[in-house]
Amino acid sequence: MARTHSYAPPRRGLFTSRAWTALVVLTAFAAALPLLNVFVPADSALHVSAYAIALIGKFMCYAIAALALDLVWGYTGILSLGHGLFFALGGYAHGMYLMRAIGREGAYQSDLPDFMVFLDWKAYPWYWSFTDQWLYAMLLVVLVPGVLAFVFGFFAFRSRIKGVYFSIITQALTFAAMLLFFRNNTGFGGNNGFTDFKRVLGFPITAPSTRAALYLITLAVLVGAFIGARLLVRSKFGRVLTAVRDAESRLMFVGYDQLWFKLFVWVGSAVLCGIAGALYVPQVGIINPGEMSPANSIEMVIWVATGGRGTLIGPIVGAFAVNGLKTWLTTTFPEVWLYALGLVFVLVTLFLPQGLVGLFNRLTQKRRSAAEPSAPVVAASRPIGTQS
Repeated sequence: MARTHSYAPPRRGLFTSRAWTALVVLTAFAAALPLLNVFVPADSALHVSAYAIALIGKFMCYAIAALALDLVWGYTGILSLGHGLFFALGGYAHGMYLMRAIGREGAYQSDLPDFMVFLDWKAYPWYWSFTDQWLYAMLLVVLVPGVLAFVFGFFAFRSRIKGVYFSIITQALTFAAMLLFFRNNTGFGGNNGFTDFKRVLGFPITAPSTRAALYLITLAVLVGAFIGARLLVRSKFGRVLTAVRDAESRLMFVGYDQLWFKLFVWVGSAVLCGIAGALYVPQVGIINPGEMSPANSIEMVIWVATGGRGTLIGPIVGAFAVNGLKTWLTTTFPEVWLYALGLVFVLVTLFLPQGLVGLFNRLTQKRRSAAEPSAPVVAASRPIGTQS
């Protein structure tokens, strides 16, 4: 029998051995930080402050949101200016449970949250039902952003809305939601939002051990989301998403219905953003309508662009880099932060279109090319025109 040969390209692993090593080392290093806060005395040189743990935990929540945005923008070509809405909705869903967990320890010592007592509410509105149950609140964290993204995405993608028009609509949706949540009669605390949390799952929320647990959970979600996103984009489904980004008309011509591919990654990205918001709230200690502002969604785009969209690791790097710069500038030169943010975006767009990760890859490739010996030039040993 004649032997058949497969001409399919060899199947590569999820990461190279060097990338796996780097991922394990970075994860282990990050996981050790809260342990140095809890178990190392404050006067030791190895002690990590509670402020640093809270700050890095917040940055990791931002990194999860940036990773979610990269799936729809970097790999599917859908530029969303409204992912801050999904982030905030996840935060509000978890915040409702945290407000119920305060009990009678509020300023008014009432079963209702302080803002409801101040506004003369007599009972919880119907949509606060069962929010004293943590599992139900986690279900809301997933369902509220997911259902909203599904309904919005279905009609938008079915109507073939894309490009700048889609971006403007997402920004308008976020702005409308922000105005709604600013109203006191919506039952979400108005412009003050939710704050003054006391405990989560019965544990004091400000205790070092609780902070460490929240940090480690956030780290686990970030690493898991990164590996899951890598699996998705390297699968056949991920190649279809890339085709949607690069040649949507050709994809439709060969028989693919782009609606459901777009809708799947759009809803998944929204849910991931909601989870990031739910992890953000107990570590920061507040959630208010300001998280829905269009500026916050634009900042997410800057994180992805700065790190390098379409790379997965780039948005994580960009979220840490931009927010680290923001933290330093807002404490040292608070009046120049917005100018610096705009300058970063302009410089990245003009000189680093592939972001920091693209710059790193180019430098690495140049270093390897310089290290490799040049191929020897072999002189012709036969006259021109002779046959071998």
